[in-house]
Amino acid sequence: MKAYLETKEDVLAHTGSSPEGLSQKEASDRLAKNGKNKLQEAQKDTLLQRFLHQLKDPMLIILMAAALVSGVTSVISGEGLTDVIIILAVVLLNAILGVYQENKAEQAIEALQTMSAAVCMVMREGHVSQIHAEDLVVGDIVLLEAGSEVPADCRIIESASLQIEEAALTGESVPVNKDAAAMKLSDTAKDVPLGDRKNMCYMGSTVVYGRGEAVVTATGMDTEMGKIAHAITQTVEGQTPLQIKLSQLSRILTWIVLGICLFIFVFSLVRVGDFSLDAILRTFMIAVSLAVAAIPEGLATVVTIVLSVGVTNMSRRNAIIRRLTAVETLGSTQIICSDKTGTLTQNKMTVVEERTEDKLLLARAMALASDAEWEDGEAVGEPTENALITYAATLGLPKSELNETHERVGEAPFDSIRKLMSTLIKDETGSLRQYTKGAPDELLRQCAKTWDGKAIQPLTDAKRAEILAQNTEMASRALRVLGAAFRDWDNMPKDQQPETLEQDLVFIGLVGMVDPVRPEVIPAMAECRQAGIRPIMITGDHKDTAVAIAKQLEMIKTAEEAITGSQLDEISDEELKKTITNYSVYARVQPEHKVRIVTAWQDHNQVTAMTGDGVNDAPSIKKADIGVGMGITGTDVTKNVADMVLADDNFATIVSAVSEGRRIYDNIRKAIQFLLSSNLSEVLSIFIATMVGFIILEPVHLLWINVITDTFPALALGFEAPDLDIMTRAPRDKNEGIFAGGLGFNVLYQGVMVAALTLLAYYIGHFMESGEWSFVPLAQGISKDGVTMAFLTMSLAEVFHSLNMRSTTRSIFTLKTHNKSLYIGMAVSTILTAAVIYVPFLREAFKFKMISLQEFGISLLLALCVIPIVEVVKIIQRKVGKTH
Repeated sequence: MKAYLETKEDVLAHTGSSPEGLSQKEASDRLAKNGKNKLQEAQKDTLLQRFLHQLKDPMLIILMAAALVSGVTSVISGEGLTDVIIILAVVLLNAILGVYQENKAEQAIEALQTMSAAVCMVMREGHVSQIHAEDLVVGDIVLLEAGSEVPADCRIIESASLQIEEAALTGESVPVNKDAAAMKLSDTAKDVPLGDRKNMCYMGSTVVYGRGEAVVTATGMDTEMGKIAHAITQTVEGQTPLQIKLSQLSRILTWIVLGICLFIFVFSLVRVGDFSLDAILRTFMIAVSLAVAAIPEGLATVVTIVLSVGVTNMSRRNAIIRRLTAVETLGSTQIICSDKTGTLTQNKMTVVEERTEDKLLLARAMALASDAEWEDGEAVGEPTENALITYAATLGLPKSELNETHERVGEAPFDSIRKLMSTLIKDETGSLRQYTKGAPDELLRQCAKTWDGKAIQPLTDAKRAEILAQNTEMASRALRVLGAAFRDWDNMPKDQQPETLEQDLVFIGLVGMVDPVRPEVIPAMAECRQAGIRPIMITGDHKDTAVAIAKQLEMIKTAEEAITGSQLDEISDEELKKTITNYSVYARVQPEHKVRIVTAWQDHNQVTAMTGDGVNDAPSIKKADIGVGMGITGTDVTKNVADMVLADDNFATIVSAVSEGRRIYDNIRKAIQFLLSSNLSEVLSIFIATMVGFIILEPVHLLWINVITDTFPALALGFEAPDLDIMTRAPRDKNEGIFAGGLGFNVLYQGVMVAALTLLAYYIGHFMESGEWSFVPLAQGISKDGVTMAFLTMSLAEVFHSLNMRSTTRSIFTLKTHNKSLYIGMAVSTILTAAVIYVPFLREAFKFKMISLQEFGISLLLALCVIPIVEVVKIIQRKVGKTH
């Protein structure tokens, strides 16, 4: 049953209730049958499940397998477990960081529960009693008054000037007038939007004015709030672009590692022709060396820490990140679906225009005909009246001072039928004046005169038409218009009924109010468009208001680019997918509409963000590629499902977050290129040495380079300043591969470059040690000078190569910024590399030889070659336009 379309008598009959309420026995029976009036909790993964989920990455599985093989061979051969410990430490650190970040991801349902009213007043068996809200059942009669929260979905059966704040559910910033009359559908409408159901009130909303009685029609998960809770639990969270790309990389590396290891293992055994246990173990170690060389052990940790650095930077800019990968996702965002109320606007009604001959009289009338008060420099009351008394205060008439000289001695409260409110005010001289405010068309019907700023004049038909025209013009610009009038009395009227007071009034003027746009949003919108991001407005407010705000923000040019929730109901998902690009404004929408809109954009392969603050935003925020919640006005529900929370509720903060996200992604690509080229150089060096028949580096050497030498510079790349064009280029394509934009080619040639320099260093070292030059040096043996120089050259080459990575396109000699973190990281890596060679116990552990200064100098010069080589390639790439 759609209770809002039925009479209150039919609703009472349908729910088996009456104005006296249910009996205690009937209420108990219904509670036992239908359950508590509370929201169900979503199932959560245990800590162990979350930890194990982190270990599903194929790259980490290969690492653990390598650790197992290395451990077995180390035990059999009697060597230490250094390799195993380092590998497992890397895997463990990555898993712990992942669990820590995801641990707070599922708190939305608890937040919804805390929003529900704890206790409520009900009528049972003709008596008023207070009960826990969770004990409410369908058919209970709930008593509502100003300040109380609505404990369940209810059909109003009695009301007196009842106004309810539903912004969290509908997005409307203005409280809604409620009454008990049944609603009727228009000839074309199939249903009444939630925000227009004047005879209903919903769980999670708040009574701000008046009083009423309502019969409960739905409890728990059957309420509108419950539907949102269900939508939150049902919405599937997909992987972010970075997660997808790293998963692709993991799969690629997994097959590469398995293929190369299998080939080398079989080739080595067949070539040597020795199938003894010692030969098998030795071949296993070569395979392990290749596995360690091929897998960038530090990549997962570097990416996580670089993202964490981004999180810290963004928190300083009032953007709080709840999931690390949200940093990168925001940087690739192509669509931002933003709620209007409180996000693009201030969620604070403000008088922006008046039409009168006497501003001070108009302001005094508006303030004295309002119940809101002025306390400690702020308006306290209902939003519309807050705007009116703030307006008066700006003109030097704070209501706190007006109250000292003006006493309210009578009133006719506002009601939604006559749309007027009147107060009788006695000033310090004893004069009695009535002030009336309300809807201009209704007010004019009760006016016979007008105030011209100096004297009372007759209200002619021409003047009346002029005022109505002003009202129409202001309303067409989505202003909420109110009028004010006065009437002087010689004596206190005995009858203070509205029909007695509200006649023969003197019209003063009109005020226009609006929930104003945040001033910083206009330039933020312009920067979004410059960055290739399309802003979309999704709101529960009226279409005219939404269109006016959107035009002010230059989001649309005509009203044809806006669509309502009712119109969306007439469109299938397939049709919406086809026409989604035609609209930038969606008005009078409900939660399920928002999810459909986000989904339709995602079906166009657009990385979509959704911002908002109300409960109604939660499902779409969770569905979006990145959800952005508001930290000040946002509900706990929204903040708990969001990937990012704006601590200052400032839309402009999103722009700085986009810039930071792009910078972080660029720097992650630099780190990936740096680490993968290093790994490729190791693979090529091991592969060629194995094919030729000598050992160039041991697994522990490769681990040292991967985890120690490479990691510090790679982390420091995360602090690199953004490129100059970072906010003028279009967002990345969602389907862009991780090796796009020339990264694959750069990894390839840079890996070959370092491998060649490393092999050359080995041959030079072998020659300086033995005095012999041979293509197959010490077949099946080890040249300690060669191994040490190869290790030193590869390590230092990586250190110097990190300088090249400061920019993938520009010469490092033209960069005007400095990366002090990188300089420190390079120094630390160089010192640790030298320590492994020149500190005795480390040298023994790594089986190195103390090489001469001449050999050290040769290795240093070979390593420095990476800078001019890469500079030359960059020049060629810039000229042929192969950079992204």
